[in-house]
Amino acid sequence: MSSIKKDWWKWLGVLILTLVILIGLLVPLNPGITQVSPSNAASGTTVSVSANGYNTFFTSAKSIRAWLKLAGDHALGAKSQEIISDNEIIFTFDLPQSLPVDQLYAETALVIDSDIDGAFVRPFALSINQKEVNVELGEQAWSVDKIHELTETNHFRYPFRNILVETIRNTYFHVPLWFGMILLFLGSVIHSIKFLRKPDELSDQKAVGFVSAGVLFGIMGLVTGAIWAKFPWGAFWSWDVKQNMSAICMLIYAAYFVLRQSMTDQDRRARVSAVYNLFAFMAMIPLLFVIPRLTESLHPGNGGNPALGGEDLDNTMRMIFYPAIIGWTLLGVWMAQLKWRTLRIESRLRE
Repeated sequence: MSSIKKDWWKWLGVLILTLVILIGLLVPLNPGITQVSPSNAASGTTVSVSANGYNTFFTSAKSIRAWLKLAGDHALGAKSQEIISDNEIIFTFDLPQSLPVDQLYAETALVIDSDIDGAFVRPFALSINQKEVNVELGEQAWSVDKIHELTETNHFRYPFRNILVETIRNTYFHVPLWFGMILLFLGSVIHSIKFLRKPDELSDQKAVGFVSAGVLFGIMGLVTGAIWAKFPWGAFWSWDVKQNMSAICMLIYAAYFVLRQSMTDQDRRARVSAVYNLFAFMAMIPLLFVIPRLTESLHPGNGGNPALGGEDLDNTMRMIFYPAIIGWTLLGVWMAQLKWRTLRIESRLRE
């Protein structure tokens, strides 16, 4: 019983990660639209738009509505519809002669509202071209069918993102691993500072343990990121600035172990390793947080590309995401503890 009380945080980490894995993988995604055809149409014509749904139940729905939506309140309702299957439906639109824009084309989003699936949207679904610009006439034509009384569902589901689809679940693994890595490296720096202020073998061993667990988390972060990148970017490694900087960061920390192995004197190895650990942590900050933000990047959170916002992480995902950070971090601390205990045993055996 005393052991359980002492190691409560370990069991908490295991429990949190178990729930994260189960809930993260089993909760379904919201309905969405994976593909729309055709992608282009001319104003003043009748166009049949075929939409392929994801996690949709078109055949079971009693009421389905659809609109082509422009910026603001401009929208055009579907004239008719034909349900092909649960995941395919065809809407017919009578496109007005003019658009409410001062250019010869406009991108419209397809909005679908179902009494079962709720409301969902496909941005940039249909591009409409017009021969002449008549904004006033377009304003009148695109203001008749207002989008109203959209169906709200109370299902606990994750957001549908057309580029990511099911891979959005990797948010509970790839991202928390990086958070955990940074916290573990921070723990190693704290113990390195303690050693430099007051040399103590245990502080050195704890610093090594935290660095070891942090590097493992970093490698796992690179692997999960490369697998994830294959889906939206088309390649495991796209030489994106965030990928490159992360790899360089791992190489810097890998050199930490090479440096330790190159010295046989215990005291000298501990002092030099502590100083190098401070350098590695300070180098990590610009590599991961500064340089990627100064350049264009495919990675969210860099180059003006938002991350952890409403477009990528809604409230349903935050309920799992933040506990995932705690769970992975606790696991990392447990692994670090096992490492420094092993080093302590080896040290006593040498004595």
